[in-house]
Amino acid sequence: MSLRNTDVPSPRDGDCRMVREILDRIGDKWSLYVIVTLKNGPVRFNELRRQIDGISQRMLTLTLRGLERDGLVTRTMFPSVPVRVDYDLTEVGRTLLAPVMALVAWADDNRDAIQEARLRYDGG
Repeated sequence: MSLRNTDVPSPRDGDCRMVREILDRIGDKWSLYVIVTLKNGPVRFNELRRQIDGISQRMLTLTLRGLERDGLVTRTMFPSVPVRVDYDLTEVGRTLLAPVMALVAWADDNRDAIQEARLRYDGG
């Protein structure tokens, strides 16, 4: 895959701001974890919270709302006692799985080299 200057919107282009907002959403601290956790289908809120180590209830709620707003996640309520709420990736959200998993694989493949570079840079 080759990159050309036309592949990335110019900062002067109005589309650049929208692309930046989308990248900010999927690149925040928790969104990628949510997306990967939903890869096998619907998951209840509390199960998501258990599977994503370190996320608070509030941050999970905010992250899910943002992903839902952007059309990447659906929220389905089931009338039961207590109410059951499932979250799932939308069709658009599922298209993120391949690039996200490629990024995770890249990070895993290069973590030792990056750690060594950090140590050299930091003088250690």
